[in-house]
Amino acid sequence: MFSYVKSRLPVPTIVSVMLELGLKFTIAYLIGSMLGSSVMGWFRGGVDIRKIGSGNPGGTNALRTQGKWFALGVMVIDVGKGIVPVILLPTLVMFGIEVDPGLNRELLIYAVGFAAVLGHVYPIWFDFRGGKGGATAIGVVCILVPWLAIAIMILWLGIIGLTGYVGLATVSGVAAATVYLGMTGLPEDYPIFIFVLSLATLIIFAHRGNICRMWNGTEPRFSWRRSGKRTEENL
Repeated sequence: MFSYVKSRLPVPTIVSVMLELGLKFTIAYLIGSMLGSSVMGWFRGGVDIRKIGSGNPGGTNALRTQGKWFALGVMVIDVGKGIVPVILLPTLVMFGIEVDPGLNRELLIYAVGFAAVLGHVYPIWFDFRGGKGGATAIGVVCILVPWLAIAIMILWLGIIGLTGYVGLATVSGVAAATVYLGMTGLPEDYPIFIFVLSLATLIIFAHRGNICRMWNGTEPRFSWRRSGKRTEENL
């Protein structure tokens, strides 16, 4: 049975394990809560895309309302929020809390990766109303399983090209990744499967409104044209 924390750890070690895990999970969540659209909006003199277009702070609404360069900046920041915690936090000593050998690094990497996506979807700085998690999740996955991130992006672009639905592309990408890992990686690689399944569950739940609109035939399709009309954000 796969075990992340060594059994029969002395109490001080258990405490230090929980402190390191809790601290780094929280920091990753706070990093994820810093929305790319808010950062870009600050540079553009206080533009808040949560008050225009779809009202969602993700990349699609940024493109529709502010143009490609603003949207590119949003995407770079949001993807970066997934990359930075996974690379830096697992081996970083902070606030006097050492790297505890009793805490499996793989568990910690998955924990901070999930926390970053969770922060993007439910940011504490913005009343827990954030994006849909796709961009930050890609940042995490491109560090953990680069070939899978590439495959997801190819599928994502293909579905957008065929249907025009960004939400469908994102949901299909994470669902397909989960199914593939389940079919090819179990039981040996079940930690990464459980991690990707958790990300997919969060992202699909965040897209529940998009799924309902697609079912009802009211979901708007993606367009490269800049628009101020109210449409639904998908990233």
